[in-house]
Amino acid sequence: MSPADTATKPRPAAERVYHHVKQAVLDRRYEGGTLLSEGELADAVGVSRTPVREALLRLEAEGLLKLYPKKGALVLPVSSQEIADVVETRLLVEQHAVAKVVPAGGRLLARLEEVLEEQRVHAAAGDLAAFAAADRCFHAAIVRAAGNAILAQLYDQLRDRQLRMGVATMHAEPDRIAKNITEHTEILQALRTGDAGFASGLVQRHISWVNNLARGEAR
Repeated sequence: MSPADTATKPRPAAERVYHHVKQAVLDRRYEGGTLLSEGELADAVGVSRTPVREALLRLEAEGLLKLYPKKGALVLPVSSQEIADVVETRLLVEQHAVAKVVPAGGRLLARLEEVLEEQRVHAAAGDLAAFAAADRCFHAAIVRAAGNAILAQLYDQLRDRQLRMGVATMHAEPDRIAKNITEHTEILQALRTGDAGFASGLVQRHISWVNNLARGEAR
């Protein structure tokens, strides 16, 4: 089989269902508390029920769904405890990383400028899912630049939870969109000036506010 044939080969049915449902959960088209039926998902993706079951089992193992035989799959809401746990883990990793990358190199600074511009574009378009993805890319770029592959891998494991919480937060507190861009700009400026302590403090303030969601509407 040629590389071109490989590139155009369609995804297996279960893989298509998996990506369809997962993306819909992450960007809140399927909100927490929604009950999904195998038949509806099969129709939506254009497959039989067998690959739907396979995909739902995989998503249950990832903690996004809870399966109920003969009823369907329940999209699990984001719990207050999960938010608190993610915030705590992010603080441990990101405060360490941002202090370690100082003085920041030109390559990192350019990448952060690029992601900030992407956030501005997505904010103007009202695309919250894309905005949340760019938000995460900003922080992930700093973590990767710190040069610890194990910490970077640990951070990558938070990806789905971060994206889902990010979209939920923007829906619950729309004013956070502009504040997010402002705070990222401040972090970038601290990295540019080489103030590790100030940069770490900005990251701590920027991440910690997410716990407000845990005390209010967690979904």
